[in-house]
Amino acid sequence: MSNIDHQRLDRIVLDARKAGEAREKGYRERALKIHPWICGRCAREFTHTNLRELTVHHRDHNHDNNPSDGSNWELLCLYCHDNEHQKQIEADRGYTDSTTQLKGTATHSPFAKLKGLLKAE
Repeated sequence: MSNIDHQRLDRIVLDARKAGEAREKGYRERALKIHPWICGRCAREFTHTNLRELTVHHRDHNHDNNPSDGSNWELLCLYCHDNEHQKQIEADRGYTDSTTQLKGTATHSPFAKLKGLLKAE
């Protein structure tokens, strides 16, 4: 290690600190401080090691609605968060439960002639 650019290093450290402070002001970091690190659906617990798999879900689906008390936030694991948004997509399309989705069932039976083919052997 010969020439170290101390000014450049100081800028990098300062930028990293500023970025960290900005992240702390974000809703994810605020939610992680307010709520326990447990998925609100499946109750999976999280630690610093796997915290990246815990997401903040906006209950009203409005990402601009971030009250300081965290009342619009719910911590969900990646899987439960995806499931929650899938349910919202289906509700927007008019599906309310699994039976409603089956209205357009398939009429083709790919194995209809199988019995006849097996007898031919």
